[in-house]
Amino acid sequence: MSENSVESKAQTKVPVTSKGAKTRQKLLDVAEEVFGTKGYFAASIVDITQQAKVAQGTFYNYFESKYEIFAELLTQLSRDFRGQIRQGLAQAKSYEEAQRIGFRVFFTWVQSHRNLYSIVQQAVLVDESLYRAYYERLAKGYVKGLEEAMGAGEFKSLHAETIAYCLMGISQFIGMRWVYWEGKDVPGEVFDDAMTMIFQGLSNSSSEGKVGTNGRNREVD
Repeated sequence: MSENSVESKAQTKVPVTSKGAKTRQKLLDVAEEVFGTKGYFAASIVDITQQAKVAQGTFYNYFESKYEIFAELLTQLSRDFRGQIRQGLAQAKSYEEAQRIGFRVFFTWVQSHRNLYSIVQQAVLVDESLYRAYYERLAKGYVKGLEEAMGAGEFKSLHAETIAYCLMGISQFIGMRWVYWEGKDVPGEVFDDAMTMIFQGLSNSSSEGKVGTNGRNREVD
């Protein structure tokens, strides 16, 4: 399913005033908390409106249903995160630095959006197309940067989409381990070790041999 077709599911009523825009965003912010803590199926529109301190009828000025606000929330979280990544990458002086910045931005961003983990995992049960589109949008940005780096000779010429999903998995589970489960920053040594593992494998540097799984040097074909 295309990104546009999925995002069309989250097309909501657009506020015409700044007050309306603020109310709509407040509902989304509260929905992030409600869905993240109670879960999509246990949560209700009443939970959202009561916590947002707005009338239930006000909800329907902006969203048609619980599903619609959930879909819009997931789309907005993805869009906002990717926006933060783009801002961070503007400072990068190399493709390797860009990848490092991307990881740091994710770990910092998710500290303020810890419910993202819960919401994304719920999406696979609510609507698998939302879940898939969330990761496909992220992968698209990774692939573009990786292909540019490979074309410039900075990274090895590998299958960019495969590497993109590997990198996403690393960031996902390191963030889950320390930020989501522990409520902490990712330790510096953890970040450094992850980057060492990644870039020893991606850097386009030549060597006469590699260490095999048995610990002995083997010749590279």
